Amino acid sequence: MQCSGYWLSAAALLLLTVTGCNTEHLQAENLHLLPPDEQNSVLNQGMRALPRDCYEMLMASSGQARDGVYLIQPGDSPIVAYCSMQEGGWTVVQHITINSSVNFDRTWAEYKDGFGDVTGDHWLGNEHLHQLTRGPGRYKLGVKLVDQDAITKTGEYDPFLVEDESSAYRLRLGLFEGTAIDALTLDTENYLHDNQKFTTKDRDNDNYFQNCAKLEFQGVPGGGWWYDACAGANLNRRNVIYWQKDCNKERLCKYAWMMVRPSDTIKLIPSGDCKKDEL
Repeated sequence: MQCSGYWLSAAALLLLTVTGCNTEHLQAENLHLLPPDEQNSVLNQGMRALPRDCYEMLMASSGQARDGVYLIQPGDSPIVAYCSMQEGGWTVVQHITINSSVNFDRTWAEYKDGFGDVTGDHWLGNEHLHQLTRGPGRYKLGVKLVDQDAITKTGEYDPFLVEDESSAYRLRLGLFEGTAIDALTLDTENYLHDNQKFTTKDRDNDNYFQNCAKLEFQGVPGGGWWYDACAGANLNRRNVIYWQKDCNKERLCKYAWMMVRPSDTIKLIPSGDCKKDEL
């Protein structure tokens, strides 16, 4: 079967956007994050030279690329990722919905490789986070929170780096700005997540006498995260999204996203709810 498509002008790369293609030979290291019946949704699988991230994809399309699933290549092998193009070419690395059907109580290996569905609730994978943020350019982290009143708060950390596995995917963050509280580098609740190693239920790297990833609230464990002792922020607890005073047990949030993009680009523009059926 031949793929039908059309060429877009590109500043740095030649882009072929393909529709209705046979995905038998679709290659991606994390293809398990995209169910077989969704693999036709990959928007650039015929592209000759893959972009490093979603922002490079947006620039290659002269700003015409739309939101959706793309192949990118931050390391040696291609991966699939959801690209938030309308907000400026962010690569989505995490999305969670309160009471998500996706289980975030996962092992070290699962957090390393990623899990879930890139078009919905998922964790892209610590190894891919490392590959994305290690350079050669500097990257920043975008956080987006939507509460039950549909109020959206955002924040950015610049720069943002996840170290390699030998360093337990340690988190490195720079300056913060945004409408959300700085819940990762500002020690207002005696929890400092910056410079912490990643902890999962089978790999305890936190600063508490117990494993923070195993501690339960309403029967749900905390999930993997860059814990201190334990958390003023945790976007991987699927029954309560934590972000200090913005999202907690009393002030429930419905959705949370983590996204990355090269530094020195346009700022994150807040938008309304972004549910899976709208992606």
